[in-house]
Amino acid sequence: MTDLQADQVASKTDAPLTNARAAARAWLEAGRPVAMATVIDTWGSAPVRAGGQLAIADIDEFQGSVSGGCVEADVIAAGMDVIETGKPEILSFGIADETAWRSGLACGGKIRVYVTRLDPKTDLEFIKRLDDATANRSPLVIATRLSDGAREIHDGTATTDSAIAEAVRRAHSAVDKSGETFLHALTPPPRIIIVGATHIAQHLATMATAAGYDVKVIDPRTAFASPARFDPSQIIAGWPEECFKKMTADPFSAVVTLTHVDHIDDEALSIALKSPCRYIGALGSRKTHAKRVARLQAAGFTDADIARINAPVGLDIEAETAGEIATSILAQIISAFRKAPE
Repeated sequence: MTDLQADQVASKTDAPLTNARAAARAWLEAGRPVAMATVIDTWGSAPVRAGGQLAIADIDEFQGSVSGGCVEADVIAAGMDVIETGKPEILSFGIADETAWRSGLACGGKIRVYVTRLDPKTDLEFIKRLDDATANRSPLVIATRLSDGAREIHDGTATTDSAIAEAVRRAHSAVDKSGETFLHALTPPPRIIIVGATHIAQHLATMATAAGYDVKVIDPRTAFASPARFDPSQIIAGWPEECFKKMTADPFSAVVTLTHVDHIDDEALSIALKSPCRYIGALGSRKTHAKRVARLQAAGFTDADIARINAPVGLDIEAETAGEIATSILAQIISAFRKAPE
């Protein structure tokens, strides 16, 4: 575990129980059984995607969400029954447009929720393993047999199962083709490592954070990497080689170089190209990139290596302003995380 990961784990340990799994672990450690409700299917408009969870310890002790409004109330009631009987239940909710707002389904829709019991004696170690994987940014897929709740944990980095691999790649949870097993993808939060605390980076950091990405901004120029310009928690002041030692550019990471300073960008790109990160982008014109390619070739990188770099960076939307360029970059990164490889 890196120093940065250790700091993140420590901060989560000290934080209030604001998510379902953290609450479930606390209750299990206290010797209390828990009902865990998981969204397994959605149709139409649903504010919580498949994989969303609600942990229930008692009628007035719950954390997380599967939808909102009256749906939550029904799920909590079912959770109390599951705690009592130990038998899993599948709940189906269909919400008409006229009652959708009250139930948290903004434009009408349907959801299915799977409710199962977690026992302190048998399931605490299971939750701890999930937490360890999260701390180490290791992807897992939990395959749960819906008929009886039996589950298997699959290592997302070592699987040979195509369905498991696709669930990990897309960070997408769903019932499998058989309809008998729910594949719950637990993947690290997608991360964008921005090298260069520039004006474009300011826009990109703001939008990417709003889109749910974990953002880090690297720059050795402290006047640029300033708390007055960026969220202090996102800044890592220093040279790329030094800063990348504090985190791993893994398959759930995107690296974008925006300094427009050759030796800083090249250092970051050299590290990114040696990593399995999902996306690499570099700011600059085609002429600038041609010079960059020559430098990287001289450093020993192959044409296949260099082809991983998206340059000029961003989707071609005729962007001109810093905000528009940042928008095109974020859109390209989202596509890299969501679309199947061509």
